Amino acid sequence: MVTWSAHLVRVGATLAAAGAVHTAVNAALLRRPARTLGPVTEAVSVLLPVRNEAQQIEPCLRALQAQRGVPRLEILVLDDESTDDTAARARDIARNDRRITVISGDTTPPGWLGKPHACWQLAQRAAGDATIFVFLDADVRLEPTAILSTVDLMRATRLDFVSPYPRLEAKTLAERLIQPLLPWSWLTFLPLRLAENSPRPSLTAVGGQFLAITRAAYERCGGHRAVHADVLEDLALARAAKRSGARGGVVDGSALASCRMYENWPALREGYGKSLWQAFGSQPGAAAVFALLGLAYVAPAAAALRGSRAGLLGYLAAVVGRAVAASRTGGRICPDALAHPASVALAGWLTARSIIAHHRGTLRWKDRAL
Repeated sequence: MVTWSAHLVRVGATLAAAGAVHTAVNAALLRRPARTLGPVTEAVSVLLPVRNEAQQIEPCLRALQAQRGVPRLEILVLDDESTDDTAARARDIARNDRRITVISGDTTPPGWLGKPHACWQLAQRAAGDATIFVFLDADVRLEPTAILSTVDLMRATRLDFVSPYPRLEAKTLAERLIQPLLPWSWLTFLPLRLAENSPRPSLTAVGGQFLAITRAAYERCGGHRAVHADVLEDLALARAAKRSGARGGVVDGSALASCRMYENWPALREGYGKSLWQAFGSQPGAAAVFALLGLAYVAPAAAALRGSRAGLLGYLAAVVGRAVAASRTGGRICPDALAHPASVALAGWLTARSIIAHHRGTLRWKDRAL
């Protein structure tokens, strides 16, 4: 007689196997930049909001200075009330490069969050002839043809916005457990080609570290003014763009850029803490998502330790899905994929912690209350 627990393990294993298959399909469909590129003739504005990024600003700007094939490139840096010498370092570099302009940001007005306000100011200051905005975070390191490849991909696919997902660098144990879940999640659960054309909010994935959007699509959806209070302003902007008729989504940026978002456990914990409470729409939504993830990726592994054959098969399917995602996006495959159940469990804990902190009103990021 099959017990309820054994039945649930089989259901979870089936879900894990289906997820691995879908990951493989998406890995094959994921759009990637062309190998042969011509120069970009249109004007492009790179918009870089920075706050206390003294250690990041110079390598980020040096990589932007090295961009090839974009003769009409403008680089706008907005210092968002930094308390370190971010602005001074940026101005030192800008002094010898006419393409770079450093702006002192205005005080964030009531009702706005800091980053949407900084991005909005940048968009308003962009050159009038710029037809494409590229929003970039300071911890991103672009390859010399990154901007060229991104614009070429947008034009070839006629997409209004694209998010070239960078190769995520993960060095500490916490990073290696959590960071790979980002590309794994959209490769596993998002039907990529369908999502490009769908206005449904649930079928949207972008990475705000590197996001390119046509000026026309940005202005049509209201830009960052339309998402001025959203912690996940990148996702909210993409959803607003889709509701206004734009097409786009996440594409392969692993050969175009790299990014190390957090360098230690406290930074990672607080970084995810600021936004995970909003990532699933609601507290019941978060509970439902992690109940399903636990069923598919934690329960089979736990059952495998007790000798369950179905649990072992489910665990192996989860590892294969994680490995496929890592292989396709430039991540580490072994032994990290073997710890996938632990990654999911830790993500659940981070989400619960974020929700509790949000209810208590204790969330902060870069010395600002959220």
